[in-house]
Amino acid sequence: MVATQSEDFTTLFLGPVFQRELAITPRRPRLYIYRAVYAAGLMILISSAWLLLAGAQVIRNVGDMARFGSVLFQIIAPLQLALVSFFAAMSAASAVAQEKDKRTLILLLMTRMTNNELVSGKLFASILNVLVMIATSLPIFMLMVLFGGISFVQVARVFAVTLTTVFAAGALGALLAFWREKTFQTLALTTLTLCFWLGLWEVVGAGFLGESWLGISTETWATGFSPLRAILVAARPFLPLQSAVPVVGNGVYLYLVSSTAIAFLLSVIAILRVRIWNPSREVRVRATDSEQAGASIWGAEHDLASEQTGEQAEEARSGHVDARLRAETSTEQTREVWDNPILWRELKTWAYGKKVIFIRVAYLTLFVMAALAVHFAIESQNAASYASYASDIIPAAARPMAPLFLVSLIIVNALAVTSVSTERDGQSLDLLLATDLSPHEFVFGKLGGVFSVGGMMVVAPLLLTGYLWFRGGMSLENLIYTTIGLIVMNFFVATLGVHCGMRYANSRNAIGVSLGTVFFLFLGVIACMAMMILLSSSFEMQMAPFLGFIVGGGIGLYVSLGAGNPSKAIGAASILAPFATFYAITSFLMDKNLSVFLVTVCTYGFTTAAMLIPALYEFDFAMGGRAANAEE
Repeated sequence: MVATQSEDFTTLFLGPVFQRELAITPRRPRLYIYRAVYAAGLMILISSAWLLLAGAQVIRNVGDMARFGSVLFQIIAPLQLALVSFFAAMSAASAVAQEKDKRTLILLLMTRMTNNELVSGKLFASILNVLVMIATSLPIFMLMVLFGGISFVQVARVFAVTLTTVFAAGALGALLAFWREKTFQTLALTTLTLCFWLGLWEVVGAGFLGESWLGISTETWATGFSPLRAILVAARPFLPLQSAVPVVGNGVYLYLVSSTAIAFLLSVIAILRVRIWNPSREVRVRATDSEQAGASIWGAEHDLASEQTGEQAEEARSGHVDARLRAETSTEQTREVWDNPILWRELKTWAYGKKVIFIRVAYLTLFVMAALAVHFAIESQNAASYASYASDIIPAAARPMAPLFLVSLIIVNALAVTSVSTERDGQSLDLLLATDLSPHEFVFGKLGGVFSVGGMMVVAPLLLTGYLWFRGGMSLENLIYTTIGLIVMNFFVATLGVHCGMRYANSRNAIGVSLGTVFFLFLGVIACMAMMILLSSSFEMQMAPFLGFIVGGGIGLYVSLGAGNPSKAIGAASILAPFATFYAITSFLMDKNLSVFLVTVCTYGFTTAAMLIPALYEFDFAMGGRAANAEE
């Protein structure tokens, strides 16, 4: 009886799309792999933090345990929020974008499904794995209460903030995917919008737009609309007076209301506009041209059959679509294609859509916001204070640059992976493989297109770094290290995107693995630094606790990059990268900048070569084919 009511609910409100996903998901092994890996990662994180604390100091009483539990909770809660929000947004965006790339969204629009069933079904189906991960982590968070310093009410607040943020991020990704035609446009706009969401309310919370609105402090307003500020406040215990504050005066409760409203509003917009945006204008133009061509052919044949004179027959033939095309090509000059047609197409045509200009404008706006934040941070304090790492691990002037760097790397990576996955979903990749294109022309043509279209995302962070050096915020030595390091990391993420696009036949898996690797790399570095700073001051005790992270990271990297196409170089890079990253973090915290530079450049340079060489010399095997030369 209960199962029947559940099926009726999903059929009535979410439609057959979600009902099918709900029935198929438990049959997929990756659902259980995700749950097991995520739960194991959280347990390893807690165990590593405990070993760090036990190795650095003696635990004398219950108060020490409670302080450990409180600090650990305030580290893990934001990390989980960042992880699941990113995956919810990207999963929803890639799920809809894949339907468009494979031309199956038009078939769904032709069914009897309502707009609500289509949009809500795709949204909930795409974030189903994310919801399962959150449910998996709930018992682990409950166990953390045993350390002390954490209450069940804090856990409930944190999970409420996390769930509403997941739905808001998923609704944003689905809305942009239904709106935009190209996959790269969807992923880039989703990433930029999330950064704007966080950046805008950080500006508000800093008091740049006033100290209070409507009698409420701007800090409370920022907490009520920023997921980052809301999760940090929710993870802290509330005083009795705070619990009695009305919803509008309490930032966490205000955020629960605002994020729910945002998710609902974005979903309603997508529901109302889904059949207006789709099929896209490009598809409609192609259909109109085909109808006009068919009408011209039918008219010509009718004239030929009805008219017997030669003059009338010639006139009918001249109106044929082939005759018009011949006339146009005889009078108009054709464009000359380069020796590398892949590179020519990437640079000389709108391969990623004309709305790439809009993405560049949005990124430029984000760059201006980061530049202003750096400028005001420099103006508000002495150059000597922010040039030194003695008082603060990350200088105040450099903090706005980290989100810009992350967004730039994600956009470059998204551009690279979609440049290959879109060819596959559009069924043009098989045609390219049947031509006489060499692997060098294909791979370097794609990479050249990535750095041409996404050149602003590479140059803008370098310019901001140069400005920081010009104002005395960093030394010339660190400027050189940062510049070369950014260039190496951009080549790494671009090659990673092409590699994943070639290796995975499913575009959604390719996008997920590629973007997930970049995001996990950034998030893992932040998690390690936070634990080292907050839980320990002894560097000698850090290797043993983080050994589980290093081994797990190496296995995950090898599975992502080389399990389907075994390579000794990729295996060596997968083992080397986690150890090298850990060494680079500890060297950075000890102010050994040269060690950080050398380790980062050598490690990720080698990993880039390990992915690039098989792509060039085992091209057919990497793409899933079995060419004769590859077998030999």
